[in-house]
Amino acid sequence: MVVLRTSLMVARAKEELEQEMMEKEEQKAKYLEEKAPTIQISSMSLEELQTLCKELHEKINVVDEERYDIEAKVLHNTREIKDLIIKVLDLRGKFKRPNLRRVRVSADAILRSLLGSKHKVSLDLRANLKSVKKEDTEKEKTVEVSDWRKNVEAMSGMEGRKKMFDAAKGPNQ
Repeated sequence: MVVLRTSLMVARAKEELEQEMMEKEEQKAKYLEEKAPTIQISSMSLEELQTLCKELHEKINVVDEERYDIEAKVLHNTREIKDLIIKVLDLRGKFKRPNLRRVRVSADAILRSLLGSKHKVSLDLRANLKSVKKEDTEKEKTVEVSDWRKNVEAMSGMEGRKKMFDAAKGPNQ
């Protein structure tokens, strides 16, 4: 079923394309008849043929000059476009984009922006977080950082080694 539809569509498109080509040929022939009517050369004298040739050459020269001018304008415009493209690419490369900075926004401000100013909802997100006591960690550090010379004197000799051995065993045993 699908193949049949596609083949019908292809056939229809082919017919329309052929018809379009025929219309273009007819328009071309009509345009040429209007702009360049057929010339009866057989009834003209030699002087008339020479004047006709001169007129045609003058018209050809005018058309060639116009074509040359148009080509020169097109080339000039394409050069300008290329130059502008190069300038744009240079400008893109010169300026670095700044690094984005983090913006701290409170939860209340976010909710206000989302819900609008009518809703006054406040969330304290920090209330749900566990608190860490900084004092305990500082005390532990100060205990460990005692005078090392005293420890060396205490550990010297057999008594010190016995203490190290007992400490390695632990209080359980």
